[in-house]
Amino acid sequence: MMKTLQELDFGSRFTAELPADAELANYRRQVHGACYTRVSPTPVAAPRLIASSRACEELLGLGPDASRQAVEILAGNAVVAGMDPHAACYGGHQFGHWAGQLGDGRAITLGDVSGADGKRYELQLKGAGPTPYSRTADGRAVLRSSLREFVCSESMMALGVPTTRALSLVATGDGVVRDMFYDGHPRKEPGAVVCRVAPTFVRFGNFELLAARDDLTTLRALVTWVITHHYPWHLSASGVTDESVAAWFQEVATRTAEMVVGWMRVGFVHGVMNTDNMSILGLTIDYGPYGWLEVFDPDWTPNTTDAGGRRYRFGHQPQVAMWNLARLASALLPLVGDAASLEAGVRAYASTYRRAYGQMMRDKLGLAEGRDTDEDLLGDLMVTMRVVETDYTLFFQALGGISEDAVLSPEVLLTALAPVVYDGAAAQREVGAISPWFERWQARRRSEVADGLTSWGAQSARMAAANPIYVPRNYLAQEAIDAAEKGDYAVLERWMAVLSRPYTPQPGAEHFAGRRPEWARNRPGCSTLSCSS
Repeated sequence: MMKTLQELDFGSRFTAELPADAELANYRRQVHGACYTRVSPTPVAAPRLIASSRACEELLGLGPDASRQAVEILAGNAVVAGMDPHAACYGGHQFGHWAGQLGDGRAITLGDVSGADGKRYELQLKGAGPTPYSRTADGRAVLRSSLREFVCSESMMALGVPTTRALSLVATGDGVVRDMFYDGHPRKEPGAVVCRVAPTFVRFGNFELLAARDDLTTLRALVTWVITHHYPWHLSASGVTDESVAAWFQEVATRTAEMVVGWMRVGFVHGVMNTDNMSILGLTIDYGPYGWLEVFDPDWTPNTTDAGGRRYRFGHQPQVAMWNLARLASALLPLVGDAASLEAGVRAYASTYRRAYGQMMRDKLGLAEGRDTDEDLLGDLMVTMRVVETDYTLFFQALGGISEDAVLSPEVLLTALAPVVYDGAAAQREVGAISPWFERWQARRRSEVADGLTSWGAQSARMAAANPIYVPRNYLAQEAIDAAEKGDYAVLERWMAVLSRPYTPQPGAEHFAGRRPEWARNRPGCSTLSCSS
């Protein structure tokens, strides 16, 4: 039987079992010896539901109108029985440098509930007001960033990439002043609150802060809590041991590798892969200045804050994830004592990523087996895509449309590439240079069929399952934001419906699958974003 949000069995395993901040007053400060601070959301002026995710409602066992009936809760204006609102205490490495205490500066977790699958899920309001971890900020969020987080959370789920979820997007009726690019041009923007959903929002940074403060008692308590509730198969008869912590870390590493491979498959760039933005469950978390590859460029980052060093660029994400895991390993070392067992976990990340990435790329190309020549084939593919400003998503759609009996003449190639390249003149100039890769790929496909390893139909099915048609492109997000800021939410609703079936061709949805238009090439919000939200 479907429930309302008010009827869910709210509790909080996190606050019931882990040490709390003894101070109850809500003012900015350093918090020691605690995993969280109890703090209530700050009410907003005029909450209005902009959008809700039916898929997320179903995950929680909620009825189809549950979000609309609970808008006061989802805005932070009401707390119901069983909730225990709190903000988590954590630290992190930001852009490669230790930043000390960070914490939930504008996110307040209401508690956890039983989902339709019997698992427990935490509900968290982002943009719900200040907490002791807000530093100099106001604890609020603007509509543009909240809409982007709502859309991308649910889109990533539909794409099959591990992710936190989003239940609702609520307009607050309050204005929020932000300087979007920190360039001295602040303006008042409409505020919003996103209700995020995940089994837990614990990050690498939760462990890092405790280790940095040499608070090993609380560190062990947090590790025990995470393993007990989220990795219970690593418990032994004697509870959490050195060996089980090392085994658990190795699983965190492999989950992280699989998540990043998912990013690389669909062309997602997180934009701010600080250790405080890395989920201990291997879920994509904290959708801030993210972006989606349009022109294929491994060096592209959407984050203006990262424009100088490009630490978090698309092609560097696998290496950053491993670096972040090494920081987590350092935090866990006092509990394990044996550095070699944690180093094995980092190596497991590298081997898992290498294996999963190779398989993922073969799937995108429709290939059935790995061969010694794969490294050259994939490396040359990256060069080919860069030569003619190729759209990452559309390129693989074009490959899927090339028939098995096609003779890949320059004319055939140019026809296939015309909808997927941004510089048609360059494609005509370079077609002779890029033709050899297509010929090698076609020959490889034919050889696998001839050897009885697969069929043409199976190859096409493999490509269709690995290559989405619709992804939340940056300029489409900006179109939805522009409309929503004027009170028109129909654009967002239509787009979310399309994104819920990203691998299925949808008549009338061609606008959501096309190349980025030229007007969006350099427009803020389409090509560049910042951490300001």
